[in-house]
Amino acid sequence: MIRTGEQYRDSIRDGRQVWINGERVNDVTTHPMFKPIVDIRARIYDMAHEKATQGVMSYVDETTGERNAIGLKLPYTQQDWHDKRLAVDIVLDDIGGIATRVGDETIGEMWSLYDGKDVLNEVDPRFAENIERHIHRTLHEDPFHVSANTDPKGDRSKPPQEQDPDMLLHVVKETDAGIVVRGAKYETAAAYANQAFVKPTIANWGDAKLSDYAVGFIVNMSAPGLKFICRTGFAGRANPEDYPLSNRCDEIDTLLIFDNVLIPWEDVLFYQHTKAATFIRATLHRYSAFAFVQRNLRLADLMIGAALFNARQTGLEKQQAVQEKLSTLAVYRETINAHLTASIACGERSPAGLMMPNQSLLYTGRVQACSRLHEMMHLARELCGGQICVTPDAASFANPEISDWLDKYYTVNENWVSDDRRKLLAFARDLLNSDYAGHRLTFQLFAQSPPFAHLGAVFRNFDFDSTLGYVKKAANLSDRVVQSSAEPRLKRVV
Repeated sequence: MIRTGEQYRDSIRDGRQVWINGERVNDVTTHPMFKPIVDIRARIYDMAHEKATQGVMSYVDETTGERNAIGLKLPYTQQDWHDKRLAVDIVLDDIGGIATRVGDETIGEMWSLYDGKDVLNEVDPRFAENIERHIHRTLHEDPFHVSANTDPKGDRSKPPQEQDPDMLLHVVKETDAGIVVRGAKYETAAAYANQAFVKPTIANWGDAKLSDYAVGFIVNMSAPGLKFICRTGFAGRANPEDYPLSNRCDEIDTLLIFDNVLIPWEDVLFYQHTKAATFIRATLHRYSAFAFVQRNLRLADLMIGAALFNARQTGLEKQQAVQEKLSTLAVYRETINAHLTASIACGERSPAGLMMPNQSLLYTGRVQACSRLHEMMHLARELCGGQICVTPDAASFANPEISDWLDKYYTVNENWVSDDRRKLLAFARDLLNSDYAGHRLTFQLFAQSPPFAHLGAVFRNFDFDSTLGYVKKAANLSDRVVQSSAEPRLKRVV
């Protein structure tokens, strides 16, 4: 059943080996750099129990009669996707910021495995049951589930076998109990999660059909041999009055070290076969991309709101040049919205019978959302003006020796007094100019895959056959000139 926030906190007080700023962390639930985001994840759990939000955040399972989290529900209908989208919006409204790695965005990668069961079963039938069992276990036990993806990689001009073998995570030994793995993965939220789906980075395997690097499994974050080495956090560095988002919504990234970690056979999802690993990488984001793109949509909302408030504060919103910039931000936002909405409306049946967002529309929306984000952030900076980078901090506004001067110059009119002006400028600075803002920009660009892979996903999923057929007929071409190599299209739901 769905857990409470306190049950979640108790579950990660397990003695795991976590370091941040070079120091060992005794309790991630209370450490000042972890506590804000742990509290957000706990808040999401609690929202599934509160009367006002329970109906949006959870549903009653027909087979068990128990309440489960809506974000983990297998999607079989278009309404399932509308429900998931609403639940994320409710959470982001509640926390007043963007939190990406909270579980609903990573469970979709497991659904991709579910879709690929038949393919994986053909390659190696040992692990098909593990996939389905873990999906339902996650659904009913409600752990905080993340995913570990990118390796340090080392020298990419060399195959992994020709350098330090630990640069890519790999199997070093098989035992009766399971496989033993070594290496490292980068994973956001790993230090305060319960489990992760660990998957391979596609490497230079050459013509190998079998590889110890082609492995995917579920790892329990309390497993012996795991070490969590985290980047420094943004929370606690400065006054929350000056950096409200940094101190509330920072999601800590981790270098997750696997120092001879035993993975039980029942937690192995695929192993050795490079064909299976390549297949999984190609289909990995068919569901999870939706959640990531939705976060870009809400980030656009924050930028538009901050820019529009600033224009209204300073009386510039009626200028044509300002309206054009605001409209450009609105077009960016609505382009994302249109792709998300259309991907549901034109949904497709997956190989396992799930409702899959229309792949061409979803991946095209991801390209638009990620590739233009830096432009939109700069446009929002222009609209907010130079004061976001020169305004004194909250302590200065509170100092009686100088507060009168700051009140004088930061009070715009009777509606916008200095305190509200300061708060808006501090929020915009943290959203657009801070270390946190720069980190989010890079994170959104690379969180699922690099930009070239975004376009590659569009290429693999766009219906090129229909355009070829249209031109073949319009140009009166013979049948022999059109030899389509495209994969058969999935069944579209009307």
